[in-house]
Amino acid sequence: MDILQEIRKNAKSNKKTIALPEGCEPRTLKAVEIIKKEGFANVILIGKEDKIKEKAKSLNVNIDGIKIIDPLNYEKTEEYAETFCELRKKKGMTIEKAREIVKDEVYFGTMMVKTGDVDGMVSGAVHSTGDLLRPGLQIVKTAPGTKIVSSFFINIIPNCKYADNGLVITADCAVNPNPAAEELASIAISTAKSAKALCKMEPRVAMLSFSTKGSAKNELVDKVVEATRIAKEMAPDLALDGELQLDAAVVPEVAALKAPGSSVAGKANVLIFPDLNSGNIGYKLIQRFGNAQSIGPITQGFAMPINDLSRGCNVEDIVNIVAITAVQAQGIK
Repeated sequence: MDILQEIRKNAKSNKKTIALPEGCEPRTLKAVEIIKKEGFANVILIGKEDKIKEKAKSLNVNIDGIKIIDPLNYEKTEEYAETFCELRKKKGMTIEKAREIVKDEVYFGTMMVKTGDVDGMVSGAVHSTGDLLRPGLQIVKTAPGTKIVSSFFINIIPNCKYADNGLVITADCAVNPNPAAEELASIAISTAKSAKALCKMEPRVAMLSFSTKGSAKNELVDKVVEATRIAKEMAPDLALDGELQLDAAVVPEVAALKAPGSSVAGKANVLIFPDLNSGNIGYKLIQRFGNAQSIGPITQGFAMPINDLSRGCNVEDIVNIVAITAVQAQGIK
């Protein structure tokens, strides 16, 4: 069974409810039909019911039995506005402004997550990453003990002898342009937890740089060295090491020369990039040159699961991210 089948199976074992605020979006509606058929999550479409049903009919998509909620006439909309106003009152929020803001589908969906009316949310086929992160940070906020919201990709590389037979997790590849050392440490720990929870991996985390164990001196290297120190202090039982060049992180022969004695070098399966430039380029190199399936970006660090899609996503991407969000929700205490 491949990793995505395993995730869907796990989602089905304890079914969660996921809000989809892009209710009229054609790819979303096609994804909902598949999710309904496979039965691994309950979904709620947010938007105008007549328009959603009309769009589904035009696409020949069956969404019978799928709950649709319109923020403009939902019984809890006023309650959401009051809750949002209370959350943001120190920022000058008024109830009048709050009433207008929660009519926005993404803000509305985020309020559903916050109040526990749904277990998670997936957006981004139409909306930007900022459109999702903004309400997420304002309303759901970060998980206890987590410094920063970040993202990761699950990369499945065919015919690959490195990492876990080609299964490698990469972060942060989509959210934080230039995390400070403390933030980078938090990203590493969050990603290790995500790898274990979603992929049932024993994470071996490499803090990547252009230097291995002091082979180069530069302030960019210093950040990774400091992040490694902080991460080890925060999670002393985690298999994590740095700073490591990519070859030292994944190739045993190189690791033996450059980082002898490291518990991670030569066998890393979680790769933490020092900034968004390297992270975004890195996962796309894996995807294109390695002919890999790269699943993500998957968001981590929120107190409750909220996930972003690429606006270039396809139907299968949405199905996968809903399954992942459902499994993430299972891990919320």
